[in-house]
Amino acid sequence: MERVYRQFVLEGTPVYCQPYGHGHINNTYLLLTDMPHAYILQKINTHVFEDVPGLMANIIAVTEHLRRQDPDPRHVLTLVETVDGKPYLTTEEGEYWRMYEFVTSSVCLELPESAQDMRRAGEAFGRFQKQLADFPAETLNVTIPQFHDTPNRYEQLRQAIRENRAGRLHEVQYELSFFMLRAEEAGMIQQMLARGELPLRVTHNDTKLDNVMLDRTLHLPLCIIDLDTVMPGLSVTDFGDAIRGGASTCAEDEQDLSKVSLSLDLFEAYADGYLSTCGTSLTRNEIETLALGAKTITLECGVRFLTDYLNGDVYFHTDRPGQNLDRCRTQMKLVQDMEEKWNSMQQIIRMAAR
Repeated sequence: MERVYRQFVLEGTPVYCQPYGHGHINNTYLLLTDMPHAYILQKINTHVFEDVPGLMANIIAVTEHLRRQDPDPRHVLTLVETVDGKPYLTTEEGEYWRMYEFVTSSVCLELPESAQDMRRAGEAFGRFQKQLADFPAETLNVTIPQFHDTPNRYEQLRQAIRENRAGRLHEVQYELSFFMLRAEEAGMIQQMLARGELPLRVTHNDTKLDNVMLDRTLHLPLCIIDLDTVMPGLSVTDFGDAIRGGASTCAEDEQDLSKVSLSLDLFEAYADGYLSTCGTSLTRNEIETLALGAKTITLECGVRFLTDYLNGDVYFHTDRPGQNLDRCRTQMKLVQDMEEKWNSMQQIIRMAAR
């Protein structure tokens, strides 16, 4: 590890470098020096991200744009240059490494401890969206092609049905009928984009709560982290992804479906925070389809879990048999609960957008 971090411009002498956080994609380390000065060192996963130069070009362009609007070093990620003056390191073995300044006196939460935490997350992602509203999204590289292309995810499910690799097709007839019944609605957002009814935006594409750094004492939002999937996309899918993960009342693989529901309190808190910071920069169509974004992304994730189950659990990590099917069923129950609460969701959005 020393051979890597010695190739970055550091303040002080390194005294500590150990694995950090709970990320599953990149290898992340916390590096401390005797100044004291803290850094985050990451080895980028080239199996997930095949175009690392393109990914890093996105991060550089977006963070520079954010910094021009808010120069506070705690409000935007700051890359540390290598001793050669480059924004990231490429080793002789073909590894890619980068280093960020550590966001001081900060904390991130895996789950909201209160509705206020959810509101703060909404404020943070809304501010991120507003600050990038004038950024030309089409100039960014696509780091994961068709990532939130829900009709394409449905096509992958249809292929899994045809192949039936794991011989599980007979087990999931109800689940298949559930998703196929909603296939047309699941494609509405992409159709609106194709017709020019929704604008292409710079989107984060992983808007979970633990990608928001909060002030450790006040829990006020500082900055957005994990920018690897920043690319052209839709604001409504970013909103929807945050709701799917943050406003659900249970774990993603909960087996007792009676525990699965959409918390309208958490939904309202996030919507209020989000629209309070970016509502004026969104179009009318974007605001009116925010609830649909939540339902669409939940359907999409359910389809992906079911596809992986049919394929033999080859994509998502599992700790026990049937876990992907349980994940699929929680998404189904969450969709059903959204349908039952649809009028309330729409009313909340209308009130928050005033």
